[in-house]
Amino acid sequence: MSETAAELRAANFIGGEWVPSRDGDVYERHNPWRPSEVIGEFPSSTAEDADAAIEAASRALRGWAGLSGAQRGAYLRKAADVVEARVEEIAQDMTREMGKPLRESRIEATRAAAILRFFSGEGWRPVGELYEQSAAKSLVYTRRRPVGVVGLITPWNFPAAIPTWKMAPALAYGNTVVIKLAQDSPLTGLHLVRALEEAELPDGVLNLVIGSGSKVGNAMVTDPRVRAISFTGSVPVGQGVRERATKLSKRVQLELGGHNPLIVAEDASLDKAVEAAYAGAFWSAGQKCTATRRIFVAEPAYEDFRERFLERIAQGKVGDPSDPETEVGPIVSESQFDDVMSGIARGREERGTIIAGGDRADPDAYLIPPTVFEDVPDDAFLSCEEVFGPVTTLYRFSSLEEAISRANAVPFGLSASVFTSNLAVAQRFVDELQAGILHVNSQTAGADVHVPFGGSKESGYGPHEQGRAAIEFYTEEITVYQDV
Repeated sequence: MSETAAELRAANFIGGEWVPSRDGDVYERHNPWRPSEVIGEFPSSTAEDADAAIEAASRALRGWAGLSGAQRGAYLRKAADVVEARVEEIAQDMTREMGKPLRESRIEATRAAAILRFFSGEGWRPVGELYEQSAAKSLVYTRRRPVGVVGLITPWNFPAAIPTWKMAPALAYGNTVVIKLAQDSPLTGLHLVRALEEAELPDGVLNLVIGSGSKVGNAMVTDPRVRAISFTGSVPVGQGVRERATKLSKRVQLELGGHNPLIVAEDASLDKAVEAAYAGAFWSAGQKCTATRRIFVAEPAYEDFRERFLERIAQGKVGDPSDPETEVGPIVSESQFDDVMSGIARGREERGTIIAGGDRADPDAYLIPPTVFEDVPDDAFLSCEEVFGPVTTLYRFSSLEEAISRANAVPFGLSASVFTSNLAVAQRFVDELQAGILHVNSQTAGADVHVPFGGSKESGYGPHEQGRAAIEFYTEEITVYQDV
């Protein structure tokens, strides 16, 4: 049995041991709901720590890859059991460290266990295909094998789900892992690593380093021993990761930002559309890459939708994220809070009209209430760029063609939704909307563990994550000609 999470807060996990950063530097993480409360101290690691983690992963690779898929899956299954038993503990820490409302934190912690359990079964799936050679009856077949040491760089907004959906397939397919958790939400990730440790994962197979992207992340991206990098985060940082990693012929997978539209057709169920718009735009304080940023409403339904939407906002509970009834909690940190408030200020400057929210909602907490703009020009900042907070914009449209064209008129293509009772409208949306995830009569946010997740255009690069799609990134396919 390992130590408690509290005892691990100032430690990396390298080669099967919990160790401080090489130079001993730490930083404090504060509760975004009550910033005077210190959640804990965590390592402020360096490139030397990353080097040690990569070396440990390199040493462990041959033995781990040499196990059968079913043997590797057994470790993931045991870790899933540990996570399931600690959902409430994980959820409480997630809420304290990054402000996610408790009910969402519970769902996410449960989802992490489901991801581990899903990938624990990958060892029973096919590992290749069998053919006959064209010139003889000799065999030719394909098989998949692990890429090697993989580097995972994860964000703060889904501190249980995203690290798990990267770690689980990487491990299931025989790779060894070095993961860098986000500095704004490391405690949740420690729970996940602890679960895999308690599952008795062999030393060095999974290694955790907490530190800045400029030090730890860059060391992972540029080290030739790391053969693949999976990154989730902002567009500019992701593009820099891709540039540096591809120069070294590494595999790269990026999940980046979104500017996700929700289209409300004239024949839509407005009650359902309003609830989906509220959840998509404001749950998790809008801190999701799949959050609803732009809401296009058919002209005949606009005023009715607007009125119902504002009523729903007025009824929503905003505040203490530890209250199970709270729907909208604080922004993760002071710097993120300042960024969101700057985006709101710029929306005002560029002729947008605020019809809900827009100001700080608590003198202490980093709390912004649901904020809605309208009358925003299509070329204005809010129409073109993502504000990573509880901010959305309403637009009118006169035809489906216009709505789809405007929805597509951004460089992002992660998620999109349409509300309609017309099958032809739904089908045209599916055919023409430029996004990797499409929803018909459901909110733009949300993803199942067993299906692909990923975007198009500037929202993603490389194979998609989750489900069976993960095998495309975490394995290489080889062809074997076998003559008698």
